[in-house]
Amino acid sequence: MACRPEHSPYLVPASTITGMVYTHTQHGRWHYLFYTFIVATLVGAFLARSQPPVVAMNLAVAAILALCGLSFGSLMISDEGDRLVLRFGPLPLVRKTIRYADITFVEVGRTSILNGWGMHYTPFRGWTYNVWGFACVKLTLGRKIIRVGTDDADELAKVIREKMGRSGPSE
Repeated sequence: MACRPEHSPYLVPASTITGMVYTHTQHGRWHYLFYTFIVATLVGAFLARSQPPVVAMNLAVAAILALCGLSFGSLMISDEGDRLVLRFGPLPLVRKTIRYADITFVEVGRTSILNGWGMHYTPFRGWTYNVWGFACVKLTLGRKIIRVGTDDADELAKVIREKMGRSGPSE
């Protein structure tokens, strides 16, 4: 049975939020590299079928790569009332929730190669949640920095500022 948009667990009914409702999914491209390696390891397992330990190792590597590819193929950012929710997918194993009340500053920015892609911490630069590209919204939560990669940075920053109840600078 198909899920109608108004019954999706990822959408918040407009009547429960004052102001804007925001949901955006950015699709990355790095997961295709995982899929290429999965095919290569499965071919390796087939070619080494007479050596069970090699087959087992190749299948384990293929399973780990599949899990990574399915977990980090996209990043959905959604406004859920008093918080911003980040979900990697399409297999939704990784989720981050940021309360608007905790955000002290928001600006549109850019990540660099040093920030990379995925979900990780870089010393002196903070946390990065990104699947593709360099556009981001940089959130400051006290002394903590979170960079949220998106191909819709201006609109996301606008929504966050409205939810914070004040305006901030934009680059």
